[in-house]
Amino acid sequence: MDKNANQTVVVLDFGGQYKELIARRVRECKVHSQILSGATPIDKLKDIAPIGIILTGGPHSVYEESSPHTVKELFELGIPILGICYGMQLMAYTLGGKVSACKVSEYGTINTTYDDAACALFKGLNTSALTLMSHTDFVDKMPNGFKGAAHTQDCPVAAMYNADKKLYAVQFHPEVERTAQGTQLLHNFLYEICGANGDYSIDDFIQREIVRIREQVGNHQVVLGLSGGVDSSVCAAILEKAIPNQLTCIFVDHGMMRKNEGDEIESVFANKNLNFVRVDAEQRFLTKLDGVSDPERKRKIIGEEFVRVFEEESSKFAGSFLAQGTIYPDVVESGLTTGAVIKSHHNVGGLPKDTKFIGLVEPLRSLFKDEVRELGRKLQLDETLVSRQPFPGPGLAVRCIGEITKEKLDILRDADYIFREELKKANLNYGQFFAVLTNMRTVGVMGDGRTYNYVVGLRAVITSDFMTCEYAHIPYEVLDVVSSRIVNEVQGVSRVVYDITGKPPATIEWE
Repeated sequence: MDKNANQTVVVLDFGGQYKELIARRVRECKVHSQILSGATPIDKLKDIAPIGIILTGGPHSVYEESSPHTVKELFELGIPILGICYGMQLMAYTLGGKVSACKVSEYGTINTTYDDAACALFKGLNTSALTLMSHTDFVDKMPNGFKGAAHTQDCPVAAMYNADKKLYAVQFHPEVERTAQGTQLLHNFLYEICGANGDYSIDDFIQREIVRIREQVGNHQVVLGLSGGVDSSVCAAILEKAIPNQLTCIFVDHGMMRKNEGDEIESVFANKNLNFVRVDAEQRFLTKLDGVSDPERKRKIIGEEFVRVFEEESSKFAGSFLAQGTIYPDVVESGLTTGAVIKSHHNVGGLPKDTKFIGLVEPLRSLFKDEVRELGRKLQLDETLVSRQPFPGPGLAVRCIGEITKEKLDILRDADYIFREELKKANLNYGQFFAVLTNMRTVGVMGDGRTYNYVVGLRAVITSDFMTCEYAHIPYEVLDVVSSRIVNEVQGVSRVVYDITGKPPATIEWE
């Protein structure tokens, strides 16, 4: 282990949906975290030398043969361990306790009583609290040497511990907001039990990463595909700081950005210590999309064409490193840490075959999205890019229903700009908000004439994770202004509607 590295807590994943949230909560407590598969070999854990290990929840029953298990040696390493939900049951089962099916399963927030004031997990916490439970099994018999530390009406062992061996476990989920003082409980585990010194911070990350980038790259050039999104923009910012005048940013302008967005991106990066290349490929993409209305075909065409354009432009820089704005959730979701593939990401696993690049640089690979934004602010990157909303790779193509044309994209750009401008004037900021140009026309009346123009849909949602959302209750007076401006100022629009569907059953995007 690198003597200069931060202290690390390893989160061992056993199929838990909250693994990333656990890791983020640890980092919020100023301790570095790393997610690994529950099947990680003991020798690898010894090499990492973590100050603590957290076992995640999971959907399985530990007494079933097909469920993920671990070895008893894990609990004999002398490293403090916290088991959460399935992690608690796994600890009990592996060490000779008994896990049984609940007579009454617990789901949702449950009042939990903390019975043992001597348990370090509960130091400074209230004697009872609402905690999030989600289990159909429970620890029926604790292993030898363990003491019960909490209970609920239907769960006699909601927490247990063996202080001598530094083994702790809770049946509930302290990492979620719905568990009162859950972050404080995790803080207690990290500082009271693991002996954390709180050495992890974005400032520290910047200094270490700059040194690492310089050592990896040397005097070579680096090429980055810059989209203007948060990840690629922050990636460019830290590379420019680490290796000024050695970075080329290739911005493929496919003509489907929001109004003025391409110019805004260029204005931010054109005057930095890097080579900014803007490729005007609008007509090329429109030609490829001519007559195509199926959303999946549009996505595929745009994705493939984007790669071709980037490859053509980047081929001028053979012998360089390739940089990517890969972030930690990309790595986790592609199965490289846990073995469970949730999403596939281009080149997350390394350089493509037959590449002319000599190596891959991924400065953000260990960061979560909120840390990436914090890093961008520390690097004094323009706030319009740091706080940029999620924007699909195909751009406005998936917000323009049906066939894509320059005329329709311009109509959508103008309508979307008005919507965003009026929300800003009203000091309204939601998780995501945008306009959609439907492929439907309706009758309207303007002046003394009859019109037959497009319908524009407006979408604004409130969400913390983008996995679910509810629609934003925009004040009627704001919607009135937006609708009036769009119909009067955007030629080709005769009607405006507002989408009030949550996710599920809808998705956030329309296509």
